[in-house]
Amino acid sequence: MMMRCSLHAATTSSGHPEQGAGRPFRRASGLTALISSVWLAATLLAQAPPAPGDPLPGLTALEFELFRIGLEDFLEVEDAEEGLGPAYNGTSCGGCHNVPAVGGISPVAALRAGMVDANGNYSDFDPDAGSLFQLFSIPTHGCQVVIPAEANVIARRVPIPLFGAGLVDAIPDETLLALADPLDLDRDGVSGRAAVIEDVATGDLRVGRFGWKSQQATLIAFGADAYLNEMGITSDLFPNEQSFGISPELMRLCDPIPDPEDIKERATGRRGIDNFEAFMQLLAPIGRGPIDDRVRAGELMFDALGCAACHVPSLETGPSTNPLFDRRAVPLYSDLLLHAVGTGDGIGQAAAAPNEIRTPALWGLRFRRPLLHDGRAATVTDAIRAHGAEADLARQGFDELDPASRAALLAFLASL
Repeated sequence: MMMRCSLHAATTSSGHPEQGAGRPFRRASGLTALISSVWLAATLLAQAPPAPGDPLPGLTALEFELFRIGLEDFLEVEDAEEGLGPAYNGTSCGGCHNVPAVGGISPVAALRAGMVDANGNYSDFDPDAGSLFQLFSIPTHGCQVVIPAEANVIARRVPIPLFGAGLVDAIPDETLLALADPLDLDRDGVSGRAAVIEDVATGDLRVGRFGWKSQQATLIAFGADAYLNEMGITSDLFPNEQSFGISPELMRLCDPIPDPEDIKERATGRRGIDNFEAFMQLLAPIGRGPIDDRVRAGELMFDALGCAACHVPSLETGPSTNPLFDRRAVPLYSDLLLHAVGTGDGIGQAAAAPNEIRTPALWGLRFRRPLLHDGRAATVTDAIRAHGAEADLARQGFDELDPASRAALLAFLASL
């Protein structure tokens, strides 16, 4: 995978407000002067294990600068003049991804809703707007979205952590397809399914891996999707506002900024979504906590119970000209596949059925509360006991463990 590292010369759309006018230019005019200090910082970071929120070790000076710029945009608070709304869940990416550091999670939950008919078939109220119903709106003209009274499926979803997302992005589709066993041909009771979807950035069929339903296949698409659906800011990847039940006339009153709203800045040739991608791509995963004999015994128990059938301990990135992503181990404890394990939220999305959910990665688990897609599990034990279907045997095995074995398993999970 080639990372987009260059700062390109920009072209602008005639007649469209220049995004750089709304966002003061804070880019690479001083990059040459920063090289020595940035290079020193990157070198020092490479010598110690990264803390939550740190970049990947071994960044070049330019990559470090792209990470810094991306972090700034990730934290920037948007307003209506920059295209926020008409309906939205937050005003910055960092507002929902901030625990234990920027790029993490938060207890804030988004709302989704839909309908299941008498035959058990799920549908969104509006196929274009999807299942998301934003919590807030630009107040002047009353553009608040409202869940229809006919909704018989309502779900909550908390944000997923982004640590190590660039490594996940670099795992080849072929790796995930090889792990899939939708017909359970090996008869282990586990039937993971790859979410094959169209990547909006390229039009190619790819294996989804980002989001609770694996609804996006690449980081650039994942960031652009969130920019639209969580903040109401359009881009060339998602050029149309998507807010349920708001008429075009009311939409123009609530959000008069021409679409797409996220356009290339004249000085850099980069969009906000390019900067989000760089930040997420270069964000380091959270390393393991202390490992002792009890933790090692717990990991053996994790495998013996069958947990590792879905929570695969490690995958590998493909070949890359960038050494950051070239055939690197990715110890995420996930197969990134869709499973029916009793924790699905009833919402069908992209290639995922209503009862399916993507296997959540367990790296960084010790910093993550609440747990599960809807945040209903306060503890790891609660999350395990919420499992069923494909994971029913593993859950039963957990319940049957003696106290010492259960304590070892929980100690292992607390080390992640």
